[in-house]
Amino acid sequence: MFIRLNKGAQSTLEYAVIIAVVVAGLVAMQVYIKRGFQGRLRQASDDIGEQFSPGNTTGTTTTTSSVTSEETVTGGAAPVTTTSSTQTQTRSGNENVADSTQEDWVK
Repeated sequence: MFIRLNKGAQSTLEYAVIIAVVVAGLVAMQVYIKRGFQGRLRQASDDIGEQFSPGNTTGTTTTTSSVTSEETVTGGAAPVTTTSSTQTQTRSGNENVADSTQEDWVK
């Protein structure tokens, strides 16, 4: 009967050692796994392009529109009436995005 208890305890001890080795391996690899995920995230954000920075972005636009219209009314006893109008609207400017070295979160 004692032999049987020893084998049961030995099996439990073997399982505990295997679990401890696996956990130790995962803890040792934690730094490398974390660096891998950070690298993938950085690559994905770099693929997107220049990121928007509300504190370091200034913007102005250029829009020009011009409308010319002419209306002529002719009719029976009334003389011919012609109305012409021209409207022009202009807005101009540019947008500047500062480089990422001016950001607080970039070290």
